[in-house]
Amino acid sequence: MEPVPNDQIWQQIRAEAVRDARAEPALASFLFTNILAHHRLEDSLSFILATKLESPTVSALTLRDLIAHAFAGNETIRQAILADLQAVVTRDPASRGYTSPLLFFKGFHAIQSYRVAHEYWINDRQTLALFLQSRISEAFAVDIHPGARIGKGIMFDHATSVVIGETAVVEDDFSMLHEVTLGGTGREGGDRHPKIGRGVLIGAGAKVLGNIRVGEGAKIGAGSVVLHDVPPHTTVAGVPAKPVSVPAYAFPALTMDQTIDSPGEADPQAG
Repeated sequence: MEPVPNDQIWQQIRAEAVRDARAEPALASFLFTNILAHHRLEDSLSFILATKLESPTVSALTLRDLIAHAFAGNETIRQAILADLQAVVTRDPASRGYTSPLLFFKGFHAIQSYRVAHEYWINDRQTLALFLQSRISEAFAVDIHPGARIGKGIMFDHATSVVIGETAVVEDDFSMLHEVTLGGTGREGGDRHPKIGRGVLIGAGAKVLGNIRVGEGAKIGAGSVVLHDVPPHTTVAGVPAKPVSVPAYAFPALTMDQTIDSPGEADPQAG
């Protein structure tokens, strides 16, 4: 579908929910409870995340209050939520609109839950942040340390078995598939995890290990193991990963093209 401007996303979500409730009456109550009963996107999202993250000892009501508190007045998180929704709608052909990621895509849910955990981590509530990390891992099979720094316009396609370490940094407009690890190489402490530039695309099953830099606009082939810096606008693949070509577009994350381009045929600045 064609994306709508950010200031129209909530209106679009409500319109999609009304359409779907009419088409599938059995889900009318579900759609009302999760979307139509709320006045803002953040209210709907906090309800959805809380119901998925609740546990026998921490109720959905308590979690909803904690999530809403993290969202409240935080324009950075609000803009990231909108950018992440746009990322899914524009990059994932499986998305039927804005309600699809909001209601059903655990990659989107994991990222937004991480944003809440990160907010508590940086505000000296580490125990709460680690509890949320644990519940995110159990509920979505995505393990993101709350200390990691992740930008906006992020898409985790499928997302199962994604691991991101404590000192990892992921810049804006990033896409990756399932079973990707941004991890360390052993028992070393300190700054030990990868730094991923803007517009990078990482294929399914790839492992990026150590305090290395993956440059802006790079592409990492599925199943690769990356142990050294990757120059900007370079495609790497293999075990260990080596440069094999140049991406056809400046920011491969935006196109989600998993193919390995032929050497010398692509323009790294092509849009």
